[in-house]
Amino acid sequence: MRNYHNLRSHAVLFVLVLVWSILLGGGMAGVLRAAETPQSPNSETLVAIGTIDPIPERYQTGLKLYLENCSSCHVALPPEVMPTQTWETLLLEPEQHYGQRLEQIPRPFIFIVWNYLRTFSRPLGEDEQTPFRVTESRYFKALHPRVDLPPTLTAAGCISCHPGARDYNYRRLTPEWEDSP
Repeated sequence: MRNYHNLRSHAVLFVLVLVWSILLGGGMAGVLRAAETPQSPNSETLVAIGTIDPIPERYQTGLKLYLENCSSCHVALPPEVMPTQTWETLLLEPEQHYGQRLEQIPRPFIFIVWNYLRTFSRPLGEDEQTPFRVTESRYFKALHPRVDLPPTLTAAGCISCHPGARDYNYRRLTPEWEDSP
């Protein structure tokens, strides 16, 4: 009788381990499949705030920290207009910020801001110099193909065509540019 109970205990244990393994494997497969499958954009996962690209929810904290740290002094630019290398230098060398010495963004916040900027900016070309003025950026120029840009552009220049720039809305344009070809 004792062997019967041992055999039965082992069988129950085996079934429990088998069920547990199947559930665990199925759950892991589902997670891996979800990670590989690109999420389709929808109003729940993307937040369009007037920037060039809609911002997925997972980058919202980086965006918020970027705006808190940068738009308190000047109009915040969308990351798309400058290359990744420009943003990296601006974040890592705050003592060299256009003649101003800035306070370093504290860790881990700087990593969150960097993740946002890196994700939405683009790399430099192979033989391209790192631009530190928007008028030197090929991305900025590509976004403004019909605009005769002055050599030095100020925040007032952005606002003259993008009246929502102070609110980080670069999609809204003045009437003269709204219907331009």
